Amino acid sequence: MKYFIIAGEQSGDLHGSNLIKEIIKADRQSEIKCWGGDLMEAAGATLLMHYSKTAFMGFVTVAKNLGAIARNLNLCKSQISDFKPSVIILIDYPGFNLRIAEYAKQSGFSVFYYISPKLWAWNEGRVKKVKKFVDRMYIIFPFEVGFYKKHGIHVEYRGNPLLDETGKKMRSLGEKEGIRRSLGLEVKPVIALLAGSRRNEVEQILPHMLKIVKYFPEYQFVVACVKNLDAELYRKIIGDVPVIPVIDKTYEVLYVSDAALVASGTATLETALFNKPQVVCFRGDFFSMVIAWAVIKVKYISLVNLILGYEAVRELIQYKLTEKNLLAELKAILPGGSKRGKMIEDYMKIRDILGPEGASERVAGDMVEELGRMKQ
Repeated sequence: MKYFIIAGEQSGDLHGSNLIKEIIKADRQSEIKCWGGDLMEAAGATLLMHYSKTAFMGFVTVAKNLGAIARNLNLCKSQISDFKPSVIILIDYPGFNLRIAEYAKQSGFSVFYYISPKLWAWNEGRVKKVKKFVDRMYIIFPFEVGFYKKHGIHVEYRGNPLLDETGKKMRSLGEKEGIRRSLGLEVKPVIALLAGSRRNEVEQILPHMLKIVKYFPEYQFVVACVKNLDAELYRKIIGDVPVIPVIDKTYEVLYVSDAALVASGTATLETALFNKPQVVCFRGDFFSMVIAWAVIKVKYISLVNLILGYEAVRELIQYKLTEKNLLAELKAILPGGSKRGKMIEDYMKIRDILGPEGASERVAGDMVEELGRMKQ
């Protein structure tokens, strides 16, 4: 069968790559084209568009790039029409993917959605599009079942793929001292700085993280850089602050760290699965945050707190992201800190809630089986 898969950011590329590997195992005759990244291409798909050219985040950024987004939509529709896939698989990235879902359904294509948009957080009205244009929705958080149920939509929870990825990585890394050496680090405790995967995230958040480096001379701070952003961006922001930038080694950096400052998003859950105490940091441009405050309906922004239903990790959002607050919260989660032990206990509860590893394999198998039934 023919698969057209669309992911619009780094985390989608990761999950898409694992899904592709499992689809190829389950469907030996599969032909896969994608919008995604290097990982999806390496997994066996033909890459038609890299997410580095399509990842626009924030209301202002999106508004400034409406022309590019429209051109991307038209190009994607044209490629789908030419390829005539058996199914279109959409991975998160709702602003773009829900428009593609509408086009695809109206054009007679089957539509599967893997990793639900965060409709429970904001813009709940979009759930009507899911009900109308998506044939099968695969969620990765158990709490999403109730949200979709109240809208009369059946969804499939087959586990969370981050358990697969983090588990596989931790088993492969070996001794921490060897990883330290491979990263070029000193024999000195580490604090990780994960400032996001998009340019505007890094520009808004990393400068605030860097302000607390001077208070911890006994630690080495490591910035987990992403390869889709220019190294010059990091150099310009870091300046002469004594931190170590490491490119495309986020899991290795977490593995050797004692604690982390983390931009909101998938990285908060990844950090928890590595059992590293964290402070969640987020800051956006003024107009984007005004709009966000008006429309976001959830109490928390980190996946850790959303899964648990209470504030297990401290969230410093917008004007709470200050030097004073960061200093106090980081001290509290370092070895000997007042919040460290409880936070690690809370992390163990997350594993119980999310269930066992093997999500990518289960989802891919179900997709291939469902397609077989639909084609009969």
